[in-house]
Amino acid sequence: MEGFNPQLLLDLVNQEMPFGKYKGTLYYRLPVSYLEWFVRKGGFPPGKTGMLLSTLYEIKLNGLEFLLTEIKKRQVAGKP
Repeated sequence: MEGFNPQLLLDLVNQEMPFGKYKGTLYYRLPVSYLEWFVRKGGFPPGKTGMLLSTLYEIKLNGLEFLLTEIKKRQVAGKP
């Protein structure tokens, strides 16, 4: 199993959904219902987009959204 990559968290708060209903929305702002839709439809897309979506799903499923919100707040404030 590959180790955790902290860059994923930064990508979740800085990158936008590249397609679909929420195209242009920052990943971390996607509603959990959209992530659940992917799960119901057979899974997340392949590649980095799928990795970001599945990571976000696990974060939201486990009530850890505050971590992403804190990362974004620190970025806006210019803190490390």
